[in-house]
Amino acid sequence: MRQRRIVRPRNTSARTGAQLIEVAGQVFAEQGFDAATGQDICRRAGVNGAAIVYHFGGMAGLHRAVLEEAQRRLVATETLAAAVHAERDPRRQLEAFLGLIVGALTSPVSQSWAGKLLGREWVTPSTVYGPAHDRALAARSRTLKSIISALTGRPANDPLVARGCISVMAPCALLLLVDRRKLRRLMPQLQISPAAAPQLTRHLVDFALAGLHAISSGRARR
Repeated sequence: MRQRRIVRPRNTSARTGAQLIEVAGQVFAEQGFDAATGQDICRRAGVNGAAIVYHFGGMAGLHRAVLEEAQRRLVATETLAAAVHAERDPRRQLEAFLGLIVGALTSPVSQSWAGKLLGREWVTPSTVYGPAHDRALAARSRTLKSIISALTGRPANDPLVARGCISVMAPCALLLLVDRRKLRRLMPQLQISPAAAPQLTRHLVDFALAGLHAISSGRARR
């Protein structure tokens, strides 16, 4: 009698990797990387205890993959760059940049593990938070600096441009980091939802443009 050969689905490995990223994202968002264990992640994912090493080379590699996935779910760096480069007017570029950021931060994704993990890494970076993620952030920073530089007429390495970037991104950081329920209690009139995203984007763009005009023309208090 011939022995039946077991044929495993070709995408089994990909499914296991995706499952590990999903579960690890939840664990890292809840506990932080430094408190998480590979054993717990594999148990929750229902996979072999050696799966993390097999698929990602270890916990550090899994963490990198999870951060990349979190960033992709909110707004991929390539998507931001493409949206900005599609516009020639710096004002429209700023609107495109902030529109994608605000759209992501007002979507349910921002309240998922992806948004929570990125917020955690901003405030208390894990011990393995490293160059790979910094490179992605640096690419976004260059895109924003090019917009602020064009709007202010200052070179990209001017301290005024750096301060302008901080001013533009500060409201976005608040939307990412502040507990949404607390924000609703403090400001019940503030609508933070996908439907309100266009109006919120316009407000932030107008506010940013007014501030950048003031500082670049020298009217701001020094």
